[in-house]
Amino acid sequence: MEDQQIIIIKKVKKRHNEGHHGGSWKVAYADFVTAMMAFFLLLWLLSMVSPEKRIAVAEYFKSFSVMKESGSSFMTGSSMILDKAGGGANSVQDYKNKKSRISPKDLQQRLTSAIDLNLQAIKDQVIINIVDGGLKIQIVDKEGSLMFPLGSAEPTAKAKEILKIVSENIKDSSNRIIVEGHTDAAPFQSAQTTNWELSTSRASAARRELEKNSIDPGRIAKVIGYADQELLIPLNPMDPRNRRISIIVVQPK
Repeated sequence: MEDQQIIIIKKVKKRHNEGHHGGSWKVAYADFVTAMMAFFLLLWLLSMVSPEKRIAVAEYFKSFSVMKESGSSFMTGSSMILDKAGGGANSVQDYKNKKSRISPKDLQQRLTSAIDLNLQAIKDQVIINIVDGGLKIQIVDKEGSLMFPLGSAEPTAKAKEILKIVSENIKDSSNRIIVEGHTDAAPFQSAQTTNWELSTSRASAARRELEKNSIDPGRIAKVIGYADQELLIPLNPMDPRNRRISIIVVQPK
């Protein structure tokens, strides 16, 4: 019994979170540095991209869905974005058009203020109404104050002044424009010309004035002459207010 040795086994548990020199903070720091590098790389890449491409990228990520795009490569999508954003891309242009459209109410307030300020003497010859298709601006005749000389398609100085004010207030939008010409019911004296031709010629003359005042020709959707078929004052077909030009700023549905 005296010769037997007693063996003692001591178990030591290692505690990884003890000690001043643990390694977990190094992993967190490395992740932080990597994230910062990625962030600054993104900023540098954005500074090298044209504004049109940045708009396209922003629009893409607004509607991006991980669930929807699962199984597809992001690089394929991103290359498509850059292709669309280059050189007059339709997607970028559509985005700009969407952003630069003006609501009929805002446009009505803008035009009313401009006319009150600049056309006080003839403001009663400009009628601005919100209609189903957008905003209708009607430039009408009154006794002693004509927009076109009788039987002529050449705008008077007053008509040109009104058209200039209208142009200045709608030229920064992308809404399409319809120009209409109307006459009263008085028969035209020339054998070669009727109220149909006269109303159409006046509408086209108004279109030329709009374009002369910086309205993009591509925004003109229609130029129409109605003769005396859509009278402003139906109870008095000879009323001078029936002789008018209508400019409709179309609001897309």
